[in-house]
Amino acid sequence: MQQDQFVDLVKQLSQLEGLPQALEALKQVEDQEVAEAAQSLTGQFSLAEIEGEQRIYHVFTEKNEEGEDQEFVEYVMNQGDDVLVFVSWFFYAMFEIKQKETYQAAGRTYQQPKRR
Repeated sequence: MQQDQFVDLVKQLSQLEGLPQALEALKQVEDQEVAEAAQSLTGQFSLAEIEGEQRIYHVFTEKNEEGEDQEFVEYVMNQGDDVLVFVSWFFYAMFEIKQKETYQAAGRTYQQPKRR
């Protein structure tokens, strides 16, 4: 994917309402790698209420050293957060594009999350 195509895609995605809509849009992208990466994430998100917040997690399994499936949970965003949080997570998790670069493509400034 060319840089200008990436910028256009990020700008389009940042206009969407939330994670489900952005994931569906990513599945329809012409770039086969991006579409396949989005497809591979289908059904891997879970919503949990923690400390009064609705948090969205990426839940996935990987084989451990003994060859057994082990479940992992990774925090993605809170429900209601700007969809750009998910978009930047997606491109970092799947393609190692720094979150700062995704925010720049959207014309925004990336702020490191505060530690809790």
